[in-house]
Amino acid sequence: MNFDKNSSLDKILNALFVPYKESVPEVKKISDAMIINGMISDESDIINDHIAFRTLGVSHLGISSFEKIFLHYGYKRRDPYYFAEKKLNAFWYEPPTEKYPRIFISELRVHDLSLKAQSIISKYVASIQQCPVESINLDNSDEVGAFFYKPLWDLPILEDYQTLLQESEYAAWVIYNRYYLNHYTISIHELPEGYNTLEEFNTFLESIGIILNTSGGKIKTSEDGLLRQSSSVSKMQPATFAGGETMKISGSYVEFAERSVLPQFRNLPKDKITRAHRRDGFESANADKIFESTYLEQTSMAVC
Repeated sequence: MNFDKNSSLDKILNALFVPYKESVPEVKKISDAMIINGMISDESDIINDHIAFRTLGVSHLGISSFEKIFLHYGYKRRDPYYFAEKKLNAFWYEPPTEKYPRIFISELRVHDLSLKAQSIISKYVASIQQCPVESINLDNSDEVGAFFYKPLWDLPILEDYQTLLQESEYAAWVIYNRYYLNHYTISIHELPEGYNTLEEFNTFLESIGIILNTSGGKIKTSEDGLLRQSSSVSKMQPATFAGGETMKISGSYVEFAERSVLPQFRNLPKDKITRAHRRDGFESANADKIFESTYLEQTSMAVC
């Protein structure tokens, strides 16, 4: 999270992070407590493992549209993921250098939803007749940064939001929040001893009042045991819908990832270990449960 003011990609990531931090109070609460406990000296010391976005898989939107931004800045599309029950597809993207976070982009398979849900989504996105990313100058970092908060479709009415919520909480989240940053991720293995395992860090988090996602357990572990993830539960925040009606809905959250050193590199001295020596990529089973950080079963535990 240490941004270079002269780098276009850094400017874009900063444009994403600043509003996200303002709307997710857990970000500052966690980083302030990390400073107090001597884990870091400044928020910029935190290593961001990855950031994530949610999209709608319809014409001119979805992954194929949204990824153009990051491919332009040197990211490379990597492994695909499929979430049958949640009706989602996803890819992760490798950054141009280790300085930058990985990116995880998912999309809702809208055509797998009920006709009623499809009709609601179509009502909002039907006016989008070309890829909106193609209308911006990708070399202009200010323009790209502003794009993430550009209202590509009208604010939904409360009735439509609630109808989508009953069928797909992911759909409801995206129809209201659009391309808002869904979460960023603290690299736990980069922290000092005493805090560099998820067991230790989760204990710290709960000691400062952070509520953790319990879907699949507080720690979600990949089949190979080398990628472990936890996440906070999204706070319910007041939202105003078209027509002026209000309702508390889930916002964004914070994730925590612990990537173990690959077996072939376990004899390397600690000071020689880089990102290339650790478990890379993602795990469908882990991500499936992390998605639920914004789902009512989890958010009902978080009191504003």
